This record gives sequence, C-alpha cells and structure tokens, in this order.
Amino acid sequence: MIKHPPSVTLTKEEYMALSKAKKILENPSFAIKASNYIGKPIEFAIEKIDSKMLSEATSKALRKSLDIAVSTIDTQKETSSNSNLLHKTMVASSGAVGGFFGLPALAIELPISTTIMLRSIADIAKSQEHDLSHMAIRLSCLEVFALGSNKTQSDNAAESAYYSTRATLAIEMKAALKAVEKMSTQAIQDALKRGQMPLLIKFIGTVASRFGLTVSEKLVAQSIPVIGSAGGAAINLMFIQHFQDMAEGHFTVKRLENRYGEEAVEKIYNEIILL
Repeated sequence: MIKHPPSVTLTKEEYMALSKAKKILENPSFAIKASNYIGKPIEFAIEKIDSKMLSEATSKALRKSLDIAVSTIDTQKETSSNSNLLHKTMVASSGAVGGFFGLPALAIELPISTTIMLRSIADIAKSQEHDLSHMAIRLSCLEVFALGSNKTQSDNAAESAYYSTRATLAIEMKAALKAVEKMSTQAIQDALKRGQMPLLIKFIGTVASRFGLTVSEKLVAQSIPVIGSAGGAAINLMFIQHFQDMAEGHFTVKRLENRYGEEAVEKIYNEIILL
C-alpha cells in the first residue's frame, strides 16, 4: 500500500492508475502528434484559419453534443472494447471526407465526428464506474473537449494544467447544474431548443473556445495538400484517440475523487513526479 498524508491511502493499482492519468492529462498536445505524422510543424498555419468559421463550427458541434448529452446518451447499454473501436472507425470515415474536401467540409464533418466522440467518451465514463443518468457526469463528458490543448498550460510549470482547466470550468458547470437540477430531461431539451438555458449555453461556449484550438490543429493537419482522404482519416483517428485518452485520464481521476475526495486526490496527483 502507498500512503499519503494526511490520511488517504491508495492501493498500488490506484496509484499506478492515477500516475497514468497524470501522464496523459499533462502531456496533451494534439499538435505534436499531428506534426509527427505529417512530418512538419503545423503551428505556423493555425493563425491563418478563419476564426469566425472555426468558432461557428465548434459551437454548432458542441451544441449538438449538448443536446445528445441531455437527451439520448444510453445509460443502460453495456460498454465494450469493440464500441470504442467502432467509434474510431466511424470518425476515421468522416475524416476521410474532411481530408478530401478540405476546409469547406468542416461545418458538416465536425458535428458528426464530435457526436461520435461524445458517445465514446460516455462509454469510457461508464467503464470508470460513473453513472450517466446524473447530469453532472454528462456535463463532465462534454468537459473532456476542453482538455488537451496547449491553451491550458500554466506559466507555472509546477501547476497542473488539468486542474487549472477544471477550475476554469467549475463555476460555470456548477451554475449550469443548479439551473437544471429540478428540471426533467424533456424540459431541459425543450428549453435548449428555445434558447432558454443561458447558463448551459455559457458553459458550452467556454468548452468550445478550448476545443476550438485542438480543432484548428486538426484542421491545419488535414489541409496539408499531400494529406488527402487517407491522411484525413488518419488525422481523425488520431483526433478521437486523443480525446479517448483525455477521457480515460479524466474519469480515472474523478473515480478516485469519488472514493477519496477531490482535495486528497488533487494533492496526491500534484505530488506525482512524471518520468
């Protein structure tokens, strides 16, 4: 057993799981993965992306995902390793379309791939013992899209980028949950369609601003002339794997927080030294 002051004791397996989660969550750059694949850096071209188009596409994709998170995530379906493989195949197929048609396909392809990724993230949450019937867990699935961009890196190297991002989202997420706590799923869904859930929409807007950075990295990688359909599929496969990894780390941390308390787990997380 590995002991940590003041009184929390993790099993060896739990400590190893938390260490693995930290390694994932504190080394999140999709840009580096994409650059390694295409053989050239992509950061230089990100500033050339049409920011208005990107903002509209990411907001639309996450609003669609919010509707799904509220209403249609299957809380009873058993998860399996095959389901994540299916999600990867589906996202790779949509990426082939994006790679072939380039930037104009973003508005069509991104909502599709984001929806597929959300369902995969939900499966991962269930595999980590979280109950998808709770709205807090459903919003935590959406929270994953805010993880894993360099925008979250702190100027203080000792500070966790992961916990910094969660702290940024915490107030808005808490307000959104309070706004819906006495509402039925159908009532929430109807209100969203009428644009009457400003706190939920504000939460999604904050997530979208962070998700947009990773999307821009993906978009630049897919727009490289030599990439084409096959490369577009490969980039999208990396894209979903990226967020599946983020979800695995995120819901591992939250599972341990449920067991030992957020403060205790954060303290142990920050004490872990990555090799």
